[in-house]
Amino acid sequence: MEYSECEIKGVFLIKPTVFSDSRGYFFESFNRRSFDFLEEGIEFVQDNQSLSHKGVIRGLHFQIPPHAQGKLVSVIKGAVWDVAVDIRLNSPTYGKFVAYELNENNKWQLYIPPGFAHGFLTLENNTIFSYKCTGYYHKDSEQCILWNDPTIAIPWNENTPIISDKDKNGVLFSDFLSKFAIK
Repeated sequence: MEYSECEIKGVFLIKPTVFSDSRGYFFESFNRRSFDFLEEGIEFVQDNQSLSHKGVIRGLHFQIPPHAQGKLVSVIKGAVWDVAVDIRLNSPTYGKFVAYELNENNKWQLYIPPGFAHGFLTLENNTIFSYKCTGYYHKDSEQCILWNDPTIAIPWNENTPIISDKDKNGVLFSDFLSKFAIK
């Protein structure tokens, strides 16, 4: 497995070692010992999976402390353009984002720590997306920044995205009051 810290401190791109032959492929999608490069004491407590059609944008989601979540995300089938936005107030990259294409062929994963808003655009029909989370879902702690916020200016490259009502009503970044900071 290869891993590298992204341009924004704390976010890691993970490229697993894939063994392929005439039968198909095998790789370890998670092995705690292989993830020792992450912060001490990280424990994944909940796995989530979503199915989306091409053109769906989900995000930019996060949970506020004390129910903040780190996420290890990957694609099982299909492809997404995955985005993590730094929402840690005292971070030099506050309001900046990183984005990568994750798909069933490259099998890449992205680790997004607490203090980031997360979203993705589905690039293929019937895409299955997987999340390992470091915290449990807590409805009252869930928040959303507007997916097409002009300050963040994510180039989604989708003219007619499919957006949920919740995501259409996300808060503007300029009105957002972050409860996150770098430790």
